[in-house]
Amino acid sequence: MESFAIISIAVLIVIFSVIGGAFVTVQQGTVAVLTMFGKYRRVLYPGLNFKIPFLEVVFRKISIQNQSIELQFQAITQDQANVNFKAMLLYSVINQTEETVKDVAFKFIDFGSFMQTLNRTVEGSVRGFVATKRQNEILGLRRDIVSAVKDQLDEDLKSWGYHLIDIQLNDISFDETIIQSMAQVVASSNLKAAAENEAQAMMIRKTRSAEADGLAIKISAEAEKQASQLRGQGISLFRQEVAKGMHLAAEEMRLAGLDSSFILFSMWTDAIKHFAEQGKGNVIFLDGSNEGLDRTMKQMMALSKTETILTQKK
Repeated sequence: MESFAIISIAVLIVIFSVIGGAFVTVQQGTVAVLTMFGKYRRVLYPGLNFKIPFLEVVFRKISIQNQSIELQFQAITQDQANVNFKAMLLYSVINQTEETVKDVAFKFIDFGSFMQTLNRTVEGSVRGFVATKRQNEILGLRRDIVSAVKDQLDEDLKSWGYHLIDIQLNDISFDETIIQSMAQVVASSNLKAAAENEAQAMMIRKTRSAEADGLAIKISAEAEKQASQLRGQGISLFRQEVAKGMHLAAEEMRLAGLDSSFILFSMWTDAIKHFAEQGKGNVIFLDGSNEGLDRTMKQMMALSKTETILTQKK
């Protein structure tokens, strides 16, 4: 009886093992690849699936959900500067078709080999692009680097059964020595720009000052011109009025039967009086002889006749 019980238990274990091995549960977002005697057999999709016990084997379960990986690598620019990159790669299986799943399952010996190849491919694409650029261009070419990597990497991933969704360059940094040299270049450029701006400002100030000085000189010259014209007109009017006054005085004296030269003598004596009062100690030599007085009177009479003629012409 004991032997029969043991045999029964063993049979039940075998039966349950066979039944349990005949069913496979595939989680949502995953597909399973079955092989038989090491050869591809078929694909199992999410849910409860039947397989032939002991013959069909689950070779690999493949996630069809989006997957991400962070990469770190270094590239060298055209002018031999080291650039450090940190990138995030988002990818997924293209679709759930049999051919795509077979590519994903059998292109690489394991998932680690795939990740290593993916890492090296991204790194090679970035290095190839960066090698043609100079260090001062890299930071401004983030979009161009991403575009170049996408164009090359997407083709490779398609041949492996994957699709590139997005790639982001989260960090681009240089070695400390490069950062210091770039800071010095920026500082010197700022100093140069500041010097150029200061020179332009100085030139503008000097130009404006010269224009202001020129305008002031022009205004001053114009004012001087007008003042000279006014002074000339004033002197002319003064002489005209003097001539008119002398003419009237001479007419009055002629009508009174007096010699008009008396007016000139009076003017000459008034002039001497003015010299004496306003001379302030200056020495003035006058010819007081009869001949000198006669000569002075003749000169004044000639001047009076000239002014009278000019007044009559006006």
